[in-house]
Amino acid sequence: MENSTVENPILKLENNSKTLLEELKWLHLVLDTRFKLYFNQPCDYKSIHDIPVPAIVEGASVYADVIKYYNVSVEERIIILLAISPHVCPQILDVFFTKNEKYGRGFTEFGGVKGNQHSGFIPTGETAAFVIAGNDILGKIKVMNIFDPDHYFSKYKIISLDKDKSNEPILSGILSITPDYLSYFTNGTQYKPNFSSEFPAQQIETKLEWEDLVIEEFLMDEIQEIMVWIKNYSKILNEWGLAKVLKPGYRSLFYGPPGTGKTMTASLLGKTTGLDVFRIDLSKIVSKYIGETEKNLANIFDQAENKNWILFFDEADAIFGKRTSTSDSKDRYANQEIAYLLQRIEDFPGVLILATNLKSNMDDAFARRFQSMIYFPTPGPQLRMRLWENAFKGFEIDENVDLWPISKSYEVTGGSIINVLRHCALNAVTRNEKKIYQEDIIEGIKKEFRKEGKTV
Repeated sequence: MENSTVENPILKLENNSKTLLEELKWLHLVLDTRFKLYFNQPCDYKSIHDIPVPAIVEGASVYADVIKYYNVSVEERIIILLAISPHVCPQILDVFFTKNEKYGRGFTEFGGVKGNQHSGFIPTGETAAFVIAGNDILGKIKVMNIFDPDHYFSKYKIISLDKDKSNEPILSGILSITPDYLSYFTNGTQYKPNFSSEFPAQQIETKLEWEDLVIEEFLMDEIQEIMVWIKNYSKILNEWGLAKVLKPGYRSLFYGPPGTGKTMTASLLGKTTGLDVFRIDLSKIVSKYIGETEKNLANIFDQAENKNWILFFDEADAIFGKRTSTSDSKDRYANQEIAYLLQRIEDFPGVLILATNLKSNMDDAFARRFQSMIYFPTPGPQLRMRLWENAFKGFEIDENVDLWPISKSYEVTGGSIINVLRHCALNAVTRNEKKIYQEDIIEGIKKEFRKEGKTV
């Protein structure tokens, strides 16, 4: 839905606002009519279906495009608007606070709940059934069917019924619009979750370009394959009819020592293809409690399922590692989690990148499911020379600095060279000059070696 006719973000917001204003005016009239009919009061209409429905013009707003795309029925449209109302126009639902004088409480048939902080009325499925069907049992059953798992509301994660307890009546769940479609219908843009316990992932971006990624040429050929898939997967799967035999999505394993360009490559793939890249914080996912790791991962995959995202699991062997022999119940549950992961990885329709320092740490069952396995080695002298030259662009280099012997003598990665650059920059700014000396570089290299337990 982010590819709406109108691309200007401000214009999207304004157009959505205009469309929603007309829709909410209609909903207000629907609610007023339903209450008048229900309580046998004078009314201009014999049914809510006699009320003229606002015209929807494709391209007028993201909201309008969604309504047209899914061929949304009047009943489904009412449900969408009821779910949106607490977010944009909560006062329209105050009518549901009407008190049943006979029992000294609200009307059961209205459904609804009151939030912990929100003081207004929060509609439930029962609310939707009342508005759409009144006392009509058949009409209420039809509303129940709208919340069936096979309905596009559920299938494409647009509207759901959130319930705390499974044994409650089906329609007692809160009528909830997903953050994705709330963002589409209001701002006209794709929702991007913030880092939290519910979504332990951080969007990563880069200001660098492909020419700044210094790697072997054959690696670029393998990376190019991922870009070709991203740009052409729809044609391959749908137009060429290969969806019957090919799994959706693309899975790649990046392996090699730290600092060799794995994260940077993932960031550049996103930048080039226009996809958001989210790096998963595995420390927030892996849990010692049985079943929690699986639950946390399910949350990540569920939120990313219908997004055009690249999921990047760094240090992935922490969770995608080899299965153990089942000596106790914990081992069995750990292996169950890996089996669950295998299934979710295979079914994930987007691009998934797993990064690890050692390929041997990965479970073989995962390896078989990758479309590509790309090795990022420690760069050789020639590449290290390019990395050193790139790092010190913009600096004045002392005449005694000779980068070629440094490149030949010290086996360091691009990440380590960037750390040396930071050390040199700190020394230079302390001297109040933008000049790099040989001793700055050697001292920086020594610091990097000490971190790895090495000596120069």
